[in-house]
Amino acid sequence: MKDQLFEALKKSSGDYAEIRVEIEQGTHLSYRGQDMESAGSSTFRGGIVRACMHGGWGMIVFDSLENLPNQVDEAFRCAALVGKEKTQLAEVEVVDAMRPANLRRDPRTVSLEEKIRLIQKYNTIILHAHPSIESSGVSYGDSFRTVHFANTRGTYYMEERPRVYCAFHATARDGSLVQRTGDSFASAVTYDVVVDLQDKVRQVADRAAMLLKAPKVKGGPQTVILNRKLGGIFIHEAFGHLSEADFLYENPKMRDLMFHGRQMGGKKLNVVDDGSIDKTIGSLSFDDEGTPATKTNLVTEGVLTGHLHSLETAAKMGATPTGNARAVGRQYPPVVRMTNTIVENGDMPLEELFADVDNGIYACDAFGGQTEFEMFTFSAGYGYRIENGKIGELVRDVALTGNVFQTLKAIDGIANDLEIYESAGGCGKSGQAPLPVGFGSPHIRIRDVVIGGEQ
Repeated sequence: MKDQLFEALKKSSGDYAEIRVEIEQGTHLSYRGQDMESAGSSTFRGGIVRACMHGGWGMIVFDSLENLPNQVDEAFRCAALVGKEKTQLAEVEVVDAMRPANLRRDPRTVSLEEKIRLIQKYNTIILHAHPSIESSGVSYGDSFRTVHFANTRGTYYMEERPRVYCAFHATARDGSLVQRTGDSFASAVTYDVVVDLQDKVRQVADRAAMLLKAPKVKGGPQTVILNRKLGGIFIHEAFGHLSEADFLYENPKMRDLMFHGRQMGGKKLNVVDDGSIDKTIGSLSFDDEGTPATKTNLVTEGVLTGHLHSLETAAKMGATPTGNARAVGRQYPPVVRMTNTIVENGDMPLEELFADVDNGIYACDAFGGQTEFEMFTFSAGYGYRIENGKIGELVRDVALTGNVFQTLKAIDGIANDLEIYESAGGCGKSGQAPLPVGFGSPHIRIRDVVIGGEQ
């Protein structure tokens, strides 16, 4: 494959070209209610040529490696039609590497029948957990993606990127009141991550039933403690996307707001994006432009210190590529994306974090949300009242809203219990989803967060 790709790149006639070839095998199974909704397996093979001439890009997607030199030539002809300026692509070290997967238990060695029995068992647990459970959903998936990459600078790598996941949700009803809860687990190293989840499945179903009887949260500004999963999702969605340099380059207003040296929070606040963490679903050895994955310090001791870059954004913004040019699959060009986005540990014991709250909300997990530049709204999966430093009764309809810059500055406590989550979902951007990412955080305490709810 290496020789074939470099042979095709000899056809290059412009400033830069790359070829990415992918072979992906996968299985997907799902239940909805009593019925199995889908079951299938697939194998895809193909790739994309990207060529740059005078700052313009041409792209050709292909399903066969035949006539690959002609695909390179065609990509350059397309680039020539739109290129009208100087090509700007940052330099990075030349790579020549093979990165095979190191799986503890390969999902490809597990029979389809065993996988079906597994999710059928989880589905049955949900449906029989409580009389108020109206419907269920359980899905399983695995994929084994092999990426071959070469460019005209002499870089070549082969990397295997496996993934296995299981997701489940429960819907409970009491008259017109409906509550839905869910959870998911994923891994890049072992099928065992989806095995023996009976207790987690049962907790999801029980919580859906309990939320029917839980009171609505009281609205207004309140002290809020985010659990580790919601803290990770918050930093990914509300702050991480603002750190992606293609977004900043195209939005001068946000570029002015996200300048290096801006005070973002207290000295205990440190945020990183790290694609080099060993073997999470968000990790990779090289991004889809051949740049080695790195740890990028986005916020250091409360000060904004970094952005996430591709070759092009780094050159245009006078920065260093960070290994964050990623594509969700063989037919897509890479764009600037996160890998594992993390709030690093603080120094506060969890008990102390709660002890200083007389009246507040413990917001857990995430049900959904939206962001618009620096503004955000998130719905927690569920929450609890905090009374006199102790976790109290379960509450529902916990929605948090605000300005991310103000919210980060309002963080006044960061625990020392960081956990990185790998879930069945993924990040979406530029029509590419779901991209596997990791996210993580310790418990975080934030003062005066606006909570939607009953006044």
